[in-house]
Amino acid sequence: MTGAKFRPFSVVKHAILWIAVAMILFPPSILVLNAFKSKTEFSQTSVFKLPASFLNFDNFGTVMTRAHLDRAYLNTLTIIVVAVIGNVLLGTMVAYILGRFDFKLKKTVMGAYIAVSFVPTITTQVATFTVVHNLHLYNTIWASIVLHLGTSVLQLFIYLQFLHNIPRELDEAAMMEGASLFRIYRTIIFPLLTPATATIVIIKTIDIYNDMFIPYLYMPAQKLAVVSTSLMNFSSERSTEWELMSAAILMIMVPIVVIYLFFQRYVFAGIINGAVK
Repeated sequence: MTGAKFRPFSVVKHAILWIAVAMILFPPSILVLNAFKSKTEFSQTSVFKLPASFLNFDNFGTVMTRAHLDRAYLNTLTIIVVAVIGNVLLGTMVAYILGRFDFKLKKTVMGAYIAVSFVPTITTQVATFTVVHNLHLYNTIWASIVLHLGTSVLQLFIYLQFLHNIPRELDEAAMMEGASLFRIYRTIIFPLLTPATATIVIIKTIDIYNDMFIPYLYMPAQKLAVVSTSLMNFSSERSTEWELMSAAILMIMVPIVVIYLFFQRYVFAGIINGAVK
């Protein structure tokens, strides 16, 4: 039996992959090390040194109390539930119209969705802020909800790919039975788009959970803080309490990582199936 052939390319490939893994795990590991350190211990030791005890949960208790994370989680959950439900309803309706009907401005609408995706968000904030303020949504939780309702071009394409695989004969059979267009959407189209909807829900949930820009700009009130903006309680112009910041980031990061690990297969399956179909 001959030995395995030495392959330099394979060694280099694996080395690059291990380096990439190390780079990804390095920041979270620093957070874990420093989240369990006291203020004195953090200031007197290196950030790379192990804490005196991994059973020191004082920082986590301080974070919960000072940042009111319970309220921040509730605000975030409220925004996610309402915005995702509205986003899915609007997205499936838009996809149903663009995928099933031919009208004069159909290509224009599709082109507008694609064109908007290339416009930097920051360049439209003056107009967006004016609209939000005139609708009396500024400094209310509805500002974030309304701004997250819109369907992105990624969501639209995922829905359209699934919709194209739904036979039009189902629509025609329902029409012959006297079903209205809305009933066809409600009883046929929407249920058959469930795999795509699962993908959209997960992607949108992660997007809203991680968003800091919209809550910071449109919801400055302390009582409206979400998990992302609650981190500002531990940072000021002069100093940052890094041990508390590490604990807060860890508490905020863990739930979304767990959600992603459990549901990542639905994200990949939805996107791949949509591309194949």
